[in-house]
Amino acid sequence: MRHFGHIAPAAREGLFFQEPCEFGPESSARVLSAALGATLYSPATRPRLADDVIKQAGRGVVSMVLCLEDSIDDSEVAGAEENLVRQFAELDARGAEVPLLFIRVREPGQMTDLVHRLGAAVRMLSGFVLPKFTEERGVPFMEALTKAEKACGRRLFAMPVLESPELLYLETRGETLQGIARTVDKYRERVLALRLGVTDFCSAYGLRRAPDMTAYDVQIVGAVIADVVNVLGRADGTGFTITGPVWEYFRLQERMFKPQLRRSPFLEGRAEELRTALIEHDLDGLLREIGLDRANGLLGKTCIHPSHVAPVHALSVVSHEEFSDAEDILRPERGGGGVMRSAYTNKMNEVKPHRAWAERTLLRAEVFGVARQDVGFVELLAAGLAE
Repeated sequence: MRHFGHIAPAAREGLFFQEPCEFGPESSARVLSAALGATLYSPATRPRLADDVIKQAGRGVVSMVLCLEDSIDDSEVAGAEENLVRQFAELDARGAEVPLLFIRVREPGQMTDLVHRLGAAVRMLSGFVLPKFTEERGVPFMEALTKAEKACGRRLFAMPVLESPELLYLETRGETLQGIARTVDKYRERVLALRLGVTDFCSAYGLRRAPDMTAYDVQIVGAVIADVVNVLGRADGTGFTITGPVWEYFRLQERMFKPQLRRSPFLEGRAEELRTALIEHDLDGLLREIGLDRANGLLGKTCIHPSHVAPVHALSVVSHEEFSDAEDILRPERGGGGVMRSAYTNKMNEVKPHRAWAERTLLRAEVFGVARQDVGFVELLAAGLAE
């Protein structure tokens, strides 16, 4: 699979200076952690789940989470597990290309049980999402994952969700973060990415952000995100990929403020039509939040609606200007440091301070591609929505 692989090769060639790379379940953790993109959640109770998975793969989704936790009622868990086993068997029998598939479990024992029940169809599984992850809860989860790996004979990744009240409350946050850091470092090879459960953070204070506001506008949430990145997202080799929080809105809502999405990038072709559609469906707030995710060191995003996938992926593509700057900074002859004017002559590139940024940018360029010089977000979004 590859990002934008669902669009025609000729169209892809017209969009990209450097096309996204191909990857799959057996690719390196380095590539997969960056390539997750818009991770689409789906309740494990859906009766036509196999069809849904194949359909979303055809629309450009490359990672999905099939949820046995908060998205379903407690009374539905046993039936949802049985449904997952049936749907995985169907996916395996059909042999279709599917996204990276993860199961969100409630308890550690579910992992070893499900791996056993999936049988040969376990080859369709990439790993598990672990809820309310702390050191106390996380160690049993990671030990169970190790047992599940041995039982099925294949690599399985963990994606812990950071959403517990202990992480939110100021008096316990530091200790909780340090405990999480110890746990994920111990099992580093199995931790693909860390996910942020912002809805649970808001719940602890009876909050819910409006569609005109991002997670970062809710200051108590923004403070937690900053601390998580501070401890767990460092660029010195100790950090992990941290994904952006879920965007909750996908239906028409009354708008309280003027649109955040400016008109200037939307001047040609379908641009005005796209702009209007984005505003009417409250996706301009999503676009702003994706930009803030990137500015705060997050990559990828949890999504609960297919309409969110194309904007997340379009804004993940590296611009030609970013790519040019990153390559200049990382040229071998720049190894001693120094400062130079960018090739676009609009900024300073300082080799040593900007090196980590450049390395991350080239990794994103590898998996999401580099846009041609005259291609922007609108063209990428239109292409992503075209199929």
